Amino acid sequence: MFKILYPFEYAESVFAIDYEKLYRKGYRAVIFDIDNTLVHHGEDSTEEVDELFRSIHRTGLKTLLLSNNDEPRIRRFMRNIDTLYICDAAKPDVAGYLKAIDMLEIEKKEAVVIGDQIFTDIYGANKSGIDNILVKYMRYPDEKKIGIRRNLEKIILWFYGIRRSCQNRIGDIYKREAV
Repeated sequence: MFKILYPFEYAESVFAIDYEKLYRKGYRAVIFDIDNTLVHHGEDSTEEVDELFRSIHRTGLKTLLLSNNDEPRIRRFMRNIDTLYICDAAKPDVAGYLKAIDMLEIEKKEAVVIGDQIFTDIYGANKSGIDNILVKYMRYPDEKKIGIRRNLEKIILWFYGIRRSCQNRIGDIYKREAV
């Protein structure tokens, strides 16, 4: 019933993902959302995020920012990041996802979308036929109020949690914890 809304994987954050493993699995590009995926809503990039992109590029993966934000916001965010981008993407509309595939000069099966919202990032990727990873959305420690969509996402994630066949569809992509 909800499968079109289920992510292929569900990660703690963008930093929990092993991008070398993604490359070894045949992926050649990562399509990122920005707000609450890489940084808190409206914030500029951080040194940690800048280094993440440099590290991803060293693995051989291409990157692209796919955002519903306007161009000035995206350009400000990527001041220290060398990547392609699409602004005003109208996610979950399929057109932005397909444009991203064209810009990256890859096939859909070689891309993975990473975002924090089921109803935009994941739904759009699934409608487009692109594998995807949902990351837990970024919140401030004292942030209490969440929107209606986030509450609906909790329900969908509950169903996702009991549908084992819908989980781990990409496979082992997570960094190993140091013991």
